[in-house]
Amino acid sequence: MLRALNISNIVLIEKLNLEFGAGLNILTGETGAGKSILLDALSLALGARSDVGLVRSGCEMASVVAEFDSTPSAVQSILVENGIDTGDELILRRTLSADGKSRAWINDIPVSVRVLHDVGDALVEIHGQFANHRLLNQATHRAALDEFAMVHIDGFSELLSATRNAYNEYHAVDLKLRDLRETVARAADERDFLAHNVAELRALDVQPGEEAELADKRATMMNAEKNAAIVSDAATAMAPNGKSLDAFVFDVAHILERIKTEPNPYATQIERLYEVADSLATVSAQLNPDDTDISSIDEIEERLFAIRAAARKHRVPADELPQKLEQMAAQLDTIDNSDALLSKLTQEQANLRKNFDACATKLTAARIDAADVLRTRLRAELPDLKLANADFVAERVETSPSATGVDDITFMIKTNPGSPFAPLHKSASGGELARLMLAMRVVLINDSDSHIFVFDEIDTGISGATASAVGARLNRLATTSQTLVVTHSAQVAGFADHHFKIEKSVANDKTTTTVREIVGDERVNEVARIISGAEITPESIATAKTLIK
Repeated sequence: MLRALNISNIVLIEKLNLEFGAGLNILTGETGAGKSILLDALSLALGARSDVGLVRSGCEMASVVAEFDSTPSAVQSILVENGIDTGDELILRRTLSADGKSRAWINDIPVSVRVLHDVGDALVEIHGQFANHRLLNQATHRAALDEFAMVHIDGFSELLSATRNAYNEYHAVDLKLRDLRETVARAADERDFLAHNVAELRALDVQPGEEAELADKRATMMNAEKNAAIVSDAATAMAPNGKSLDAFVFDVAHILERIKTEPNPYATQIERLYEVADSLATVSAQLNPDDTDISSIDEIEERLFAIRAAARKHRVPADELPQKLEQMAAQLDTIDNSDALLSKLTQEQANLRKNFDACATKLTAARIDAADVLRTRLRAELPDLKLANADFVAERVETSPSATGVDDITFMIKTNPGSPFAPLHKSASGGELARLMLAMRVVLINDSDSHIFVFDEIDTGISGATASAVGARLNRLATTSQTLVVTHSAQVAGFADHHFKIEKSVANDKTTTTVREIVGDERVNEVARIISGAEITPESIATAKTLIK
């Protein structure tokens, strides 16, 4: 439900805060008071194309905020797609600057005007001089007829579900068959190539993680080879001229022992020399190349390079070569067994298409029955709305199979006897079209419909009983969906659950439009004004009270 509408600096409206209620909200006022401005402002908040002429003269910026007390599921889907949090409330905001720049927000999140329009279109359906009449869009007609059929045709929901499931099964197999046929068509050119690559990868037999393992082994062996060369050089340095260093040091110590002085003055040094000789002998014995087997490094490098070459060839990481082999082997197997598989899938496709056709045929018959019921009910509404010569049909043409069957539905209307049926938007205009849309909405409405309806100029060219019939149907529509109506008809105004008066005043050379809810005697006087004009008479007061009752 539209809970509130806050408008600032829109044409004649300086500042306006409106709170709407459930049911039928009627807006009345003298000609030129600004009723169209109010709808212009609402449309702006719902994502309509901006017009810099809406900005109040002398102001830099205009703004409109529309507050809704709930977020229908259709709107929630749009919000989720655009990364906007959803909650119980929904606030649409639009600003328009005097230089023509426009900005939009949903729940204080900046959005494009396109997103705002999508949300607005899912929330509010306006009939009259505006362009977002949902039922005038032929693409919505099949869904509208189906919603009607779910209520009035037994088993329709089950038929729709069965058709959807049958199509999905058929479509899945059909896609497989198309892919298989494309694969077979390429088989002559690709089979030898696939067979060669499958054989090559099978022979290589790459294991997950093998590349990294081989690379580590190769690095270890290359380091071992380098280390062996270093150790060999160290061993050579330990034995210059063919004699080991420990032997040289031992000889020096032995020579010094021959000194005749007692005690030998070099006894300490001689002891240290023997210790050094022993240490050098130990080190020399330990200076052997690492026992790592480096003889297989060529084999490791050869396999590592082969794996990496295969990965480059198939443009995948080395660890994904087993999956690539599995994929290509499956393609090769498909080609080699294509005849049998083609035959199997073709038969399966034919059986599933037969099942879909049977479901779609039943669904078509049910839609035809629903269209007949819809026509009967709609025609019963038209005479009271001064559309006695109008007629309606839901025209069906066969279309490509889809999850919704094989039917394309277009709502067709004719307003004069002898004239041909034509699509809705080409058959009527102004108040006539608005009354027709009202009749359709009254017939099509269901308790799950969460739309808000706005009707403008619906009373054009009617009065008396016809206006009363329009008011009664607006009242019926408002029992399930909040409805806003701009009217010049006292009969329509009498049905209001909430009545708003639009007035224009002039002060300090400034013209301003105001809107306020009226009740009691003030409401009676407003309905009486609509009846009698500027001079309110006792008779018009009495009539107004009767109409309001």
